[in-house]
Parts: sequence; C-alpha cells; structure tokens
Amino acid sequence: MPATPVVLAVPGHEASVERLCARLAAEPGAALVRSFPDGELLVRIDTPVEGRDVVLVGSLDRPADKLLALLFLAETARDLGAARIGLVAPYLSFMRQDVRFNAGEGITSRYFGALVSRTVDWLVTVDPHLHRLRSLDAVYRIPTRIARSAPAIAAWIRDHVERPLLVGPDAESEQWVSAVADACGAPFQVLEKTRRGDRDVSVTAPDVRGHEARTPVLIDDIISTGRTMIEAVRQLAAARMAAPIVIGVHGVFADDALADLRAAGAAQIVTCNTLIHATNAICVWDAIAASTRGMLAP
Repeated sequence: MPATPVVLAVPGHEASVERLCARLAAEPGAALVRSFPDGELLVRIDTPVEGRDVVLVGSLDRPADKLLALLFLAETARDLGAARIGLVAPYLSFMRQDVRFNAGEGITSRYFGALVSRTVDWLVTVDPHLHRLRSLDAVYRIPTRIARSAPAIAAWIRDHVERPLLVGPDAESEQWVSAVADACGAPFQVLEKTRRGDRDVSVTAPDVRGHEARTPVLIDDIISTGRTMIEAVRQLAAARMAAPIVIGVHGVFADDALADLRAAGAAQIVTCNTLIHATNAICVWDAIAASTRGMLAP
C-alpha cells in the first residue's frame, strides 16, 4: 500500500494545505522557510518524506518572492528521499508572455515552464491563461492537469443571479464564458478589445437587444490591472444595462485595480479562491483536489 502523501505549503499558503488535505487522504507536513539577515534562505522539512509523494501547494502570483522557496523546498524533499514531488499552483504566472511581442523581449512563459519542469515531477493548476498556446504541453515538460473553475462559477451564478447575461470582455475570455454559460444555461456574448498598452485598452459596445431586463455578469480569467473589465463595465453602463457583477477566476488586483473597478460601477466583484482575497466567494478546491488525486500514486 503506498505511503500517505505529504502536503507542504509554499510560504504564505498554509490555508491551502488545509483545504487540500481536507479533500485528500494526505498528511499536512511541517516545514520551515526562514530568511537570514543577508536575504539567503534556510529551508527545513520536519515531516518524514522518504519514499512518499510530496505535494507543494501555493499560487505563483508575485513569483519573484516565492520561486526560490519553492525550488529549495522541492530540492530538499528530493534530497530527503521523496518518491515524487508535485506542485499544486492554483494560479500559474508567466502565461501571458507566450510570444515575442516586441523585438528583444524574452518569452518568459517558456523559460518559467522549463524552470518549474526541472523542479517538480507534475503540476496541477486552475484555468491557466491559454490563449495562443494549445495546451500546457507547449511550455511544460512534465505531466500537467487543469482544474476547471466553470462548474463552481456556474453554481454561484445559479444561486445568486436571476436572469443573467454572461459577458466576456474580450476574445481571450470566450473559453471561460462559454463554459460557464453551458453549465448554467445562460446566454452569453463576447466583446472585442484593442490593447495599446498595459493600462490603455478599449472595448466594443455590447449588443443588449432582447437582454435589457437581464443582469450582466462579466467573466474573465485574470483581473490584474482591471483595465479590460473597467472598460467593459463602462460600455455596459453606456448601454443602460444594470450595474454588472464582475467575476474573475484569479483576482490578482495589481495596485488600485479593485478600487478602480468599483469606482467604474461594478455592482459586485467576486473571485475564485485561487488567490486569497476579500473578494473570494467561489471555492474551486473540490476541482483542485480531484485533479491532484489523479496525479498521486495509485
């Protein structure tokens, strides 16, 4: 009979360990990651891992602050005899820089994928930003599984919104909006976006004919600067629709994005709990646990 897997937190994600272990036959592990005065790290794993699967858990937003701790935890577990090491990263960073947009730029999704692929043996994430890439196999050389947020988002909409009209703010959002619409039986449409810079975007007006009495629900995978969602909110207001509900799978909320989105006229802002935030209202950990279970040794 295989040994019970050990689940360790990337620093700051201890609550995620509890969520995962509550859904799996796994042991929450004890580890220490401490900074020395000169900024170097001390890493220690106190739970025995020899011969066991080790699962590292933590979203990879603000990756510069987390990557060394992740790498050192993985290598320490390997040195201590772990059988396999997996990573559950509900939010996976560096997925949007998937081509060279301007001369001289690095394609960081590829470099990051190569680094993580050298560090762990498998990966589980939630709805990564696959737009120009067909699958995670384009940048990761290890087995991967994607936990889908659409069922949980659709359930939340069914419970909280009467007569919704689902709206995707741009073509990239269609994959998530259409999946949620299928799951909750709501109509949807997708707007068109023109991006001129990180904070300079424009969005086309929605076609609200026949939907005037519905509540618009804007859905996208990542809310970072919030500019795309803000422009979509303004277009819905100009079309005299009700103030929209905004749903993001991953609530990154860079700088003042949350306050700016509220000021633009969003009636409610809701996110999945891939990143811990006050807007979390949709739990996707059942889907994460199911995908993780499929990666663990039988």
